[in-house]
Amino acid sequence: MNTSSDADADAGEPGSRRASWDDGTAGVLRLPSGRLVRGRGLRHPLAPSVARPTYAVYLLGKEPPEVPWETRWLRWPDFWLPRDRVQAREVLTEAWTRAATSSERVEIACGGGRGRTGTALACLAVLDGVPPDEAVSFVRRHYDRHAVETPWQRTYVRRFAE
Repeated sequence: MNTSSDADADAGEPGSRRASWDDGTAGVLRLPSGRLVRGRGLRHPLAPSVARPTYAVYLLGKEPPEVPWETRWLRWPDFWLPRDRVQAREVLTEAWTRAATSSERVEIACGGGRGRTGTALACLAVLDGVPPDEAVSFVRRHYDRHAVETPWQRTYVRRFAE
């Protein structure tokens, strides 16, 4: 886990800890509670002018590269499910909890930003009160219409509340 902090950065600077995501930022999903979480594909580098996360969860089959913000790595192979489902619940619950504060910018990301990221965002929606059988539709409507790519990912979201 990377534990760097940008706590002293100005509110407008990328990486600042003093403000949540802007609602109109590309990839930002507003959950029913008002929490904002950004989903992203890591194959698409961030432009210098784009705000950096303060906390990110990377859903990858191999360890992600170092970045200057705090991260968690959840071993999750492309098109599949997390290797450790207990750890996945813990990591996603932490991301959901941290998204409640205006001083955090939480990012969920995988390689392409659709399958694993969409599945994780749908799980956050379940934590936020969206019924499990509606969470995939919610994420497809508000994040990416192609999110959650496989039948087993959809089943994982439906069972996430159990």
